[in-house]
Amino acid sequence: MAWNTPGSNEPGPEGRRPQRPRKAPGGLDSVLDGLRGLFGGGGGGVGGTPIWRWVAIAFGLWLVFSTFLLITEQERGVVLRFGHFNRVLQPGPHFKAPWPIETVQKVNATQSNAYSETVPVFTRDGNMVSVEINVQYRIGDPQTYLFGTRDADSVMQQAAQSAVREQVGRSDLDTVLNARSELTVTVRESLQKTLQDYRTGLVVTEFNLPNARPPDEVKDAFDEVQRARADKNTSINQAQAYAKKVVPEARGEAARTRAVADGYKTATVARATGDATRFSLLVDQYKAAPDVTRKRLWLETVQDVLTQNRKIIGGDSRQLLYVPMGDKRSGASSAPAPLLTPDVLSPAITADPGTTGRSARPSRPTREEERR
Repeated sequence: MAWNTPGSNEPGPEGRRPQRPRKAPGGLDSVLDGLRGLFGGGGGGVGGTPIWRWVAIAFGLWLVFSTFLLITEQERGVVLRFGHFNRVLQPGPHFKAPWPIETVQKVNATQSNAYSETVPVFTRDGNMVSVEINVQYRIGDPQTYLFGTRDADSVMQQAAQSAVREQVGRSDLDTVLNARSELTVTVRESLQKTLQDYRTGLVVTEFNLPNARPPDEVKDAFDEVQRARADKNTSINQAQAYAKKVVPEARGEAARTRAVADGYKTATVARATGDATRFSLLVDQYKAAPDVTRKRLWLETVQDVLTQNRKIIGGDSRQLLYVPMGDKRSGASSAPAPLLTPDVLSPAITADPGTTGRSARPSRPTREEERR
């Protein structure tokens, strides 16, 4: 390198080293000069830098990266101090004691894990059925998840199978195949309780029993049973529909009959009460005027009989006349027929009831006339 090249340490023609230009104190140049002094020449080391300076730099970098920690939103940091649990770090920047004083184990507390399995289970009535299990879970307690049990995920799988076998074993085949909603809730509660008892730190977010079917070896027989059960349900539904149709009609008929009976009862009682009252009044009138009352009763009786008959009978002490009248229901004239007396007809002629519409014949004399 030429002696007049900037940065050259070689002596010039006169044996003098070139002088570097002086810089103003402060600013960026002073910082760079400090760094150059830190890594400047002199002594042994790498590239003229003393080895202790490299050790100090390495130690500083290690100290910074060992004490500063950033926890993401999905993670939780479990801090161990000399191997024992100390605290749980939430999302965000944190500082801790350097290793080996404190160590941090990160766990993903928001990740949803899934487990699916199909297990053969015996029901309460002795039938075997294959039940499909679908579990979704996450870490609820990081400390318990890491140190509560040895393998929390494996424990969860075994606990899920055990809970399904226990609850299905207490149910019959029809419930397992056709009514699994209540069974699913019961199995989920039992599984969550088991996970808490075993200190797994896991939380079940969703549990389903999406499918339950018999084994392939007995599938044909099972289908036959299902068809028979469907026919049974159809017959029951038809019978219930018929009952819903007939029972209201019978109840309506019974209500109508009851209403008619009540009306007849009320009318009969009222009529009897009126007759009793009328009889009491007649007794009082009869005691006051026996002859007048007896005659009035006779006239009322005759009037009632004549108004209810369709024929009028007239006569005197010698003759009896029978005159048929028209029927009001047949549309004949309802005008009253004239009263036929012996003064109108010939004393020797009378109408024979058996010869209506035929010519009259002379009548025989009565016993009273023969006596005369």
